[in-house]
Amino acid sequence: MDYWFQDEARFGQQNTTTRLWAHKGSRPRAVKQQQFDYAYLFGAICPSTGRTEAIIAPWVNRDIMRQHLELISAATESGCHAVVIMDGAGWHTDDIAKDIPNLSIIKLPPYSPELNPIEQVWSWLRQHHLANRSFESYDDILDACTTAWNNFVNDLKRVTQMCHRDWLDVSNT
Repeated sequence: MDYWFQDEARFGQQNTTTRLWAHKGSRPRAVKQQQFDYAYLFGAICPSTGRTEAIIAPWVNRDIMRQHLELISAATESGCHAVVIMDGAGWHTDDIAKDIPNLSIIKLPPYSPELNPIEQVWSWLRQHHLANRSFESYDDILDACTTAWNNFVNDLKRVTQMCHRDWLDVSNT
């Protein structure tokens, strides 16, 4: 059985500002755009194997969520079952995985983002790649999100360490 953590995050022109290095006593300036273009990054991570799956979309809905679950299903080895742990967002309907035979869903309790380690991934992406940036267009947002995600998943050790949880150890020892 493979356990996957799944979530979505919004990135775009109304971006996150973070701390900046600056000379003591100075007031550094950070970019804050007024436009409203966004991309939504659907991400999933299997901490035991380091496998990841992602989709970038212009909005969130049930159909895109279903496509993401199908990617997770396809990435799961033959003979293995994927258990996807996710929050209770409105597009995470109870029947969304009913026709995917090798995949089940466990929903986290409401208001408990600390139980989903992919929340830390979003924070890492913002801190290292996406904060304090100006995006000219939607395509720039897509490029930045793609680069940020690929940079994160290219380090298998970072993926497994950041997303591992001791409470998820269900081995038969």
